[in-house]
Amino acid sequence: MQFRDRRQAGERLADVLRTRQEEGALPDPVVLALPRGGVAVAAEVARVLDAPLDVLVVRKIGAPFQEEFGVGAIAGDQELFDESVLARLGLTRSDLLPVVERERRELHRRERLYRQGRPAPDLRGRTAIVVDDGLATGGTARAALHAVRHLTPRRVVLAVPVGSPEAVDLLSTEADEVVCLQRPASFMAVGLWYEDFEQLSDNDVLETLRVAAERRATRT
Repeated sequence: MQFRDRRQAGERLADVLRTRQEEGALPDPVVLALPRGGVAVAAEVARVLDAPLDVLVVRKIGAPFQEEFGVGAIAGDQELFDESVLARLGLTRSDLLPVVERERRELHRRERLYRQGRPAPDLRGRTAIVVDDGLATGGTARAALHAVRHLTPRRVVLAVPVGSPEAVDLLSTEADEVVCLQRPASFMAVGLWYEDFEQLSDNDVLETLRVAAERRATRT
């Protein structure tokens, strides 16, 4: 079943997470969105859980001959590669240095833009809920989870509206809990499970973060 858009997907995901919160499974949560698409989903989760919303910027590392073919990802100081894919393609990490440097520059640009001088959230002792709009291979989410682990949260939860069964199984060993509403056997691509999968801009991300911060400020 398709979601109407990312907002509706976020509402449905938030309903499940709210139940987990009421059960005591999500103490002191912080919602971390993978921009850009994950921000619209995460905003609804943060609203329902009454939790702060922030971003966790992750960049895919594409093969030099085909950028859309992911061979790894970077998040924070973490670089993760799929060694089996590198071997199959005859690539080494040294071959990817120009791609990694380019993506790291873009990662830092987005972090500066989205945070507007704010420090990254302190996750120590808290529940980090990492949210994206879907999981295909799980490569970028895996890098995100590794980066979050280094910030010593109490728990790490990955929450997505839809994901391939293979990616969900892979990431269940990386997170303390994976919440995925739909795991279609014939997955193909994330966008196929949304009626409206319009790409978001940096301004969309900034506006969503601003609204979330203002909502939190009015409650304190």
